[in-house]
Amino acid sequence: MAIHMRDIIVIGASAGGLEPLKQLVSELPPNFPAAIFVVLHMPATSISRLPEILSNTGPLPASHPPDGNRIRHGHVYVAPPDQHLLINDGHIQLSLAPKENRARPAINPLFRSAAWAYGPRVVGVVLSGTLDDGTAGLWEIKQCGGKAIVQDPKEAQFSDMPQNALEHVPIDYVMPSRGLAALLIDLVGQPAGLPSQQEENMKDFQLTDLTCPDCRGPISESSKGIKEYRCRVGHRYSPEMYLAVQEETQERTLWAAVLALEEGAKVAREVSTQSNPAKRRYEQEAENKVYAAGKIRDLIAFLTKAHSDHLTQETQPNSVDGEADESAT
Repeated sequence: MAIHMRDIIVIGASAGGLEPLKQLVSELPPNFPAAIFVVLHMPATSISRLPEILSNTGPLPASHPPDGNRIRHGHVYVAPPDQHLLINDGHIQLSLAPKENRARPAINPLFRSAAWAYGPRVVGVVLSGTLDDGTAGLWEIKQCGGKAIVQDPKEAQFSDMPQNALEHVPIDYVMPSRGLAALLIDLVGQPAGLPSQQEENMKDFQLTDLTCPDCRGPISESSKGIKEYRCRVGHRYSPEMYLAVQEETQERTLWAAVLALEEGAKVAREVSTQSNPAKRRYEQEAENKVYAAGKIRDLIAFLTKAHSDHLTQETQPNSVDGEADESAT
């Protein structure tokens, strides 16, 4: 059996991830014997300049690859806006599959596809970002025999993503951004070992009574390994992202209730001016609806303040060298 070297590098980043990514590619040699795949969270409607930025930062060419492009060493492949970047059988696949963790491109699909296709040949890297996209994908990489690296949370501008991966996945290396390139250069020169049995590592999902925040379809929960939620059509959520999305759904639903109550109060007042026998009843109904709407407004304010207080320890991303960070979350 042929012995393969590690030659597939997958990198996931979000808020604050541009600078460590630039640091990494700037220190790689022009003859780097591996292919690099990058997902940086970005808005679906954005125009990404990331390939241009990375090409100008280091010696390796970077591009948004076309679907079906053959994988080549010494190249940086960047996920285009609003498309998942996947790899399989020596080729790149671009996918409009449902969003994962409310993102497309998302980190977990890239990591998962690399793990299943290349097993121990894969090195996964999670850089700065909020919440926990990348953790489940990094777990898949480890399950299939690959290596897992996270940026040191202490130096990451946003520590959530590397810290969550560190807490839930057996990480091989915790590195500052300045040391990542040297580590990758060392790793790609090592034998990858034998692939694991993918079927034994795939997650089992069990149906729950939860619903998908995006499409309202039934949600299944992984019962093996790291926890994930997946709906029937393919939306996936990490636990933290599912909670965050549910908080958005709660607020949206509460505001809809405020709207319905305040509109009902307005109509009740109008009816009270036209119906003398029931005037007092409609006036009271209007007062009750206004009172209930006010209570819901107070509840929304309470929930919003509690969420804001929880985020007070986080810093805001800054532009670097005049270039805006493309990451969205």
